[in-house]
Amino acid sequence: MYNFTEIEKKWRKYWQDHQTFAAKNDDPKEKYYLLVEFPYPSGAGLHVGHARSYTALDTVARQKRMEGYNVLFPMGWDAFGAPAEQYAIKNHIHPKDAVKENIKTFKHQIEELGISFDWNREFATTDPEYYKWTQWQFLKFYEHGMAYKAKKNINWCPTCKTGLSNEDSAGGVCERCGSKVVQKEKEQWMLRMSDYAEDLIQGLDNTNFSKRVKLGQINWIGKSAGAEIDFEIEDTDEKLKVYTTRPDTIYGATFMVIAPEHPILETLKDKITNMDEIKKYQEYAKTKTEFERTELAKEKTGVKIEGIKAINPFTNKEIQIWTADYVMMSYGTGAIMAVPAHDDRDYEFATKYNIDIIPVIEGDSLPYIGEGKYINSDILNGMTNKEEAIKKMIDEITKRKIGNSKVNYRLQDWIFSRQRFWGEPIPLVYCEHCGWQPVKEEDLPVLLPDVANYEPTEDGESPLANIEEWVNTTCPKCGGKAKRETDTMPNWAGSSWYFLRYMDPHNDKEFVSKDALNYWGRVDWYDGGMEHTARHLLYARFWNQFLYNIGLVPNKEPIDIRTSHGMILGPDGEKMSKSKGNVINPHDMVEEYGADALRLYEMFIGDYEKDAAWSTNSLKGCKRFLDRVWKIGDKLNDKGGYTNEALVHKTIKKVTNDIKSMKFNTAISALMIMLNAYDDMETVTKDDLRVLLLLLNPFSPHITEEINEKYNLGNPLCESEWPKYDEEKTTDDTYELVFQVNGKVRGKETVSSNITKEEMESLAKSNTNVQKFISSKEIVKVITIPGRLVNIVVK
Repeated sequence: MYNFTEIEKKWRKYWQDHQTFAAKNDDPKEKYYLLVEFPYPSGAGLHVGHARSYTALDTVARQKRMEGYNVLFPMGWDAFGAPAEQYAIKNHIHPKDAVKENIKTFKHQIEELGISFDWNREFATTDPEYYKWTQWQFLKFYEHGMAYKAKKNINWCPTCKTGLSNEDSAGGVCERCGSKVVQKEKEQWMLRMSDYAEDLIQGLDNTNFSKRVKLGQINWIGKSAGAEIDFEIEDTDEKLKVYTTRPDTIYGATFMVIAPEHPILETLKDKITNMDEIKKYQEYAKTKTEFERTELAKEKTGVKIEGIKAINPFTNKEIQIWTADYVMMSYGTGAIMAVPAHDDRDYEFATKYNIDIIPVIEGDSLPYIGEGKYINSDILNGMTNKEEAIKKMIDEITKRKIGNSKVNYRLQDWIFSRQRFWGEPIPLVYCEHCGWQPVKEEDLPVLLPDVANYEPTEDGESPLANIEEWVNTTCPKCGGKAKRETDTMPNWAGSSWYFLRYMDPHNDKEFVSKDALNYWGRVDWYDGGMEHTARHLLYARFWNQFLYNIGLVPNKEPIDIRTSHGMILGPDGEKMSKSKGNVINPHDMVEEYGADALRLYEMFIGDYEKDAAWSTNSLKGCKRFLDRVWKIGDKLNDKGGYTNEALVHKTIKKVTNDIKSMKFNTAISALMIMLNAYDDMETVTKDDLRVLLLLLNPFSPHITEEINEKYNLGNPLCESEWPKYDEEKTTDDTYELVFQVNGKVRGKETVSSNITKEEMESLAKSNTNVQKFISSKEIVKVITIPGRLVNIVVK
């Protein structure tokens, strides 16, 4: 047993005193920028999921430093937003005090894990010195026409009393509090993120994101290719423009559906004979979230629009027009042509309301979604290739001048307003004469006022709206009376560019210097949760691409590698939660078993990208492994060199490559095999012990440094070179050949790596134990796998 408390405290002090992990912006070494998602400093403190992610990239960071890189591995705090405000309200303290208190706790817990963060670059998004530059960048969006204010139906959380983006209200519930989201019409600041939809897809080709991260982003952006087609409305000069991905099925379009918000309803209200019924349906639709309206499983509702009909431009037949809430104004044109024979949703609707169903593709049953022979389709009849049919129809639509090809995206503009106190003030003022005006750069940051009451208001207005002395100001353009914008930015604002600020965190002249940007380039490896794929990561890429387009950063894509870790579940295999009583506190584990054991276990628990259930017994096993490492020095002799060169070089190769490919658990398995081999030796050399410590150090840095110092094996490991392997020495001269009879192991023998197939079979047949099972049997065949086994099949 070793005194892990004293040892770990000692080495953390050493690293701090020697500034071991401080990155330099002018270092001649090759740079490597590692990043973990900075946390929201909650009152609950660090959890074992944080520890898993931080330890994983800390393992990589320590290896990279030993390989000679100038490693930037920073940490800070994502401290604005609803969570901090709700925590403060619940505990009757000011958000800034809550954040300060929670950061102190969080930082202590991270430090006791021995994570090699460069704390010289620490900041919080709530620091005025930081959010000055968040505001400055917002003004760049505004200056370039990328920020605008619009009245629209938004996702509204009645509990948090604030607007939410689609990303923050997936599933129709508030991401923060779990309340059911409703629709509310409100003026909001928006960023034109939809303008970047294609760039965000194409940019993925210039990254090394994991496949599931790329797919998650592509699915969220929701690109589709099709056509826009004009349908004339009978006896009017109006047309309904639809967007469809299947123009090839237009001959089967037997009705149209428009969103309840479609402007044609207002335009033709005098011709529509059931407007009262439609208005009631419009009010009903307003009570539904986008998720509820588009959910495939929900029962379809709608109202037939009496008094107007459309004309199918290819069949020239009258078709009904309906309004239904499953069609959204935010996607396509807010109008669709419905082909019930070949669309599940349209089929359900047509069946419910007894609308004609005309198949235009041969199939076994309706609705038929697959490919087949086109029927009832005039110019397409007899065709069988869907893509060719689509192209032919688009050509025909274009030729007739009733439409054109069109690419659409589900990605919408970013709702950038929040009706909260605890967020970055939006640096704009409104003047009756000049309209919206940006705050002058020299007047940034616009600070939050120091107030006692910061709770959300019942009417949905920001609490800042009630602070007249803060709201009332002068117009930067004319000097007249003006009022500040009282909405604040979303909590995603500060996290959309924080990786840039780490490069130059103390610069008060610019958001990041060009020298720092050019040196650090982009993040080489970023690790975080899959839950942020469609929010934070997408926002950060959009933000960076905008900065690139206006010449402020040198790289269009801010991140090279993006990986995501699995969740650590409770011992019961369920997600950890206080209500279930299955939460594991990493601080408690450090107190009882030491940081090195916890770190080792977090990396050994299983495939890093998959969920894993917590096991305290397995943690104890990792602690016992470290106890054995501590004792191996008792066998030290005075010799140099390696006792078993093949073992050492194989292990160096395995651990080196496994860390780089995130196979942390198999790297640790290789170290366990090495230790087992050392245990079987009568003595070990200093080089034997030193190489074990070097390879184990990224996982368990404190104990390995202490053993290295205790036996005077060389420089501190954190200042040493990562061991190199010789490929020629990674293969054993001998291996253990397994003998099987009918697939069951009946013997083993150590053999030369150069043994021939014939010699393998001869050894197997002559083995004393094997003889017992084959002597009275007929040998049917012999299966030989060089390097592994011989299996004798008998009957």
